[in-house]
Amino acid sequence: MKVIVFGATGMVGQGVLIECLRDGGVTHVLTVGRSATGRQDPKLREITHPDFFDFSAIETDITGYDACFFCLGVSSIGMDEERYRRLTYDITLAAAKPLARLNPGMTFVYVTGAGADSTEQGRVMWARVKGKTENDLLKLPFKAAYMFRPGAIQPLHGVRSKTAWVQGIYVVTAPLLSFLHRVAPNYVTTTEEVGRAMLSVARHGYPRPVLEMADIHKAGA
Repeated sequence: MKVIVFGATGMVGQGVLIECLRDGGVTHVLTVGRSATGRQDPKLREITHPDFFDFSAIETDITGYDACFFCLGVSSIGMDEERYRRLTYDITLAAAKPLARLNPGMTFVYVTGAGADSTEQGRVMWARVKGKTENDLLKLPFKAAYMFRPGAIQPLHGVRSKTAWVQGIYVVTAPLLSFLHRVAPNYVTTTEEVGRAMLSVARHGYPRPVLEMADIHKAGA
């Protein structure tokens, strides 16, 4: 299987990339980001691309892949709806539309968030935008598309958040997250489990297109 990872320097993306590189059934891994991951692996290729609203310049590079794991995301804290939509919906669809056209046999997996609003009508801004993004991704002519809605995530295998205060929170809460993952796995997942679940749905599919925490746990087990 040949896969593309967007957002491989973020916390979730790092975990997904690690699982792709560890998986013997994945033969080629392409990362697309604004900066390199710093990882070295024979099956890894990286593209540094500055404009995430236009991928026309690299269309030949993103053709011929079986799956895409889209792990880009920003916090809505301090943003108005227009800017958050631009950095969430617009960027995601700017990548997904050419991928669907160039790779009709592709499975597209999008990391959204627990609480995303599929009705697009709720009072919570970020949830409306995420719900709109999910809905429009599911309309694209991919072989299949899956929306992952993780909640609390425990980083493993040296995965770190690029945001200092977020990383600090993870360091402090690591023992609690580890405990909760053991006793309540449907409420806390890990970067490893998310990556394994993505690979599983890319290979085997899943009964429904939107995966909540319990589904991610089941798929990644």
